[in-house]
Amino acid sequence: MFNHFVWLAIAFLLSLNSCINSVNDTGDYSKQFKPVFDTVNLYDGERSQPERGLEYLDSAYSTIKKPFVSDKFRFYAFHFLYNLKALHDPKKAMPYADTMQAVAAESVTADQHIALAAEADFATGDAYSDMVKYDQAYRYFYKGYSIGKNAIDDAILAEYTYRMGMIMFKQGHFKEAANYFKISHKQSYAYTDDFRAFYQRQELLDNIGESYKNSGDIDSSKHYLDKALAYINENSTRFAERANLLEVARAVVFGNQGDLALLTHDYNLANELLKKSIAINLKPGYDNRDAELTEIKLARLYSITDKTNDLFELLKSLRTQLDTIKNDDVETNWNGLMSSYYLQKKDYQNSLFYLKNYSALKDSAIKRTSSLKRTDVNQQQASFDKENQIEDLKGHNKLQLIYICLAVLFSVMAVIIIFLVFRNLKRSKRDIVAIKKLNDQIKQQKSELENTLEEVNQGSREKDRILRAVAHDLRNPLGGIASLSAAMVEDAQDEEQTDLINLIKETSYNSLELINEILEAANTANVTFNKEWVEINSLISNSVDLLRFKAAEKDQDIMLSLLDTPTELLINREKIWRVISNLISNAIKFSPKGAVIYVIVNQKNPGVEICVKDYGIGIPDKLQQQVFNMFTEAKRPGTDGEKSFGLGLSICRQIIEKHSGRIWLKSDINNGSSFYVYLPAQAS
Repeated sequence: MFNHFVWLAIAFLLSLNSCINSVNDTGDYSKQFKPVFDTVNLYDGERSQPERGLEYLDSAYSTIKKPFVSDKFRFYAFHFLYNLKALHDPKKAMPYADTMQAVAAESVTADQHIALAAEADFATGDAYSDMVKYDQAYRYFYKGYSIGKNAIDDAILAEYTYRMGMIMFKQGHFKEAANYFKISHKQSYAYTDDFRAFYQRQELLDNIGESYKNSGDIDSSKHYLDKALAYINENSTRFAERANLLEVARAVVFGNQGDLALLTHDYNLANELLKKSIAINLKPGYDNRDAELTEIKLARLYSITDKTNDLFELLKSLRTQLDTIKNDDVETNWNGLMSSYYLQKKDYQNSLFYLKNYSALKDSAIKRTSSLKRTDVNQQQASFDKENQIEDLKGHNKLQLIYICLAVLFSVMAVIIIFLVFRNLKRSKRDIVAIKKLNDQIKQQKSELENTLEEVNQGSREKDRILRAVAHDLRNPLGGIASLSAAMVEDAQDEEQTDLINLIKETSYNSLELINEILEAANTANVTFNKEWVEINSLISNSVDLLRFKAAEKDQDIMLSLLDTPTELLINREKIWRVISNLISNAIKFSPKGAVIYVIVNQKNPGVEICVKDYGIGIPDKLQQQVFNMFTEAKRPGTDGEKSFGLGLSICRQIIEKHSGRIWLKSDINNGSSFYVYLPAQAS
């Protein structure tokens, strides 16, 4: 209700201002500025030279002696967009946003003030967002949203929901982003039906499709991308003078459709669509930055389909483009693909060089976006809503009434609590005797259990002592046998004798490896781990990088998906590294040549879940419950005959349980296995 009074007051002041200062200003553009506005729009459509449009604007605007409020506002709005979008310089754009705020305050009608004030707030929010000052950005976005909500103006609300969709997309909340873009698309029909409205609607349809693509909803993504392309084609005749912008829009959709085809393994279609997109947007003055992003998608396709020559030529061409048109996301992915290319060529030195560049750029990108991803936009909006509610309540003295009601409520609750305490006090006296008897019985049972447990622990310690003694005593003679057999190979008389000696040597080394596993299992069960705060993304990345070369020996690839934000856990770095390395090594061992292994890290409050997934030989149902047992009968040789002792997963389970975590698996024979590790977060 308070907001309605505010808007009535604003309308009155604006009307008064209109009568006194601007009798000729009706809230629209002046006759002199309208053709300027249309011409600048056309120049803006020619994306190759936006500065020409700005020069024309400055020259034409200087000839208008008494510009209207809308004229001035649009003049500064064009300068704001040029600095923010064309020059990517939010600091230079911010003064123009401030001036837009000031000009909006001069509005001569209530409707004009609503539209201009909201646009100025959104512009200021956009500048703060590009400067990575998200708290200030959200506050201005919310101010614009409040104006649209109070004025019941869908055109303004469409601008807000569009921005919320973009924020959710950057945060990786793709389903929420799709919902915001859908709402914005529906609200956008409140716009004036012109090219700008059409262009934003097709962009929203494309954004919905891209959001669903990233969330894994392939069918919905295809539907909205097809819908975006159809909408562009339906309006191509209507906006024939903007044919170049229509081509740019189609190219963006083609790129996303190609990426979708890549995800569904339709590589021929992906190749066709991605090349079509690149051919359009690589033209001078078109959306070259989108072309670079699409070239990265095409490079991934070449990498997947082993077209190494095409991959290298494309990356060389893209390098030349990046030297002219900077694109941080493309630069990061370029280094990652170069590392993969040299890894395929077994040029490990160059592969490591580009991998280091990729990691550094990735870390830098994570730092840039960490504050955005940590922010809960919905919580921000809820917080701003509460602030507005409090202001309204202050305006109507409602806070005092709420405090009185709360005081009365607490008083009543206090009386009820006191009554319940006295009533339960009487009941509790009768229960004390019974509780005492039960307590005595529990103490007796506890004492008996402690004695039994001590006997069990003593037996376990004796078993471990014997196990370590036997393993230790066997290690030296077996080591001697291994060394002697290695020396005897050179003196062998014939091939049969050589094979027998090699068999002795291999058996000796396998026995030594088994003894080491036994000692590790015994030590893990009895040693207390020293824990420290460890950044889990870094630990897992290190483990994967070290094992990529082992995977490369079987032409396998390891795909890594990390947490969006760095997360620290209180763990023993060496032991958890051993667990992750053991799981990945098993995936390599039991996967065929050329297979892909996935390592995925997810946030599972309160903690982290790590999944190592392969598409290897799998584990039969009857053996799945045995794989974590020591000396399990479920052990099997790897796909290349690698030896298995049945102790690795038992040691992994001991380590994870000592971290208060869980380890489990899901597997299907011949369709691969997924091993999961859950590590809880522990407060310092």
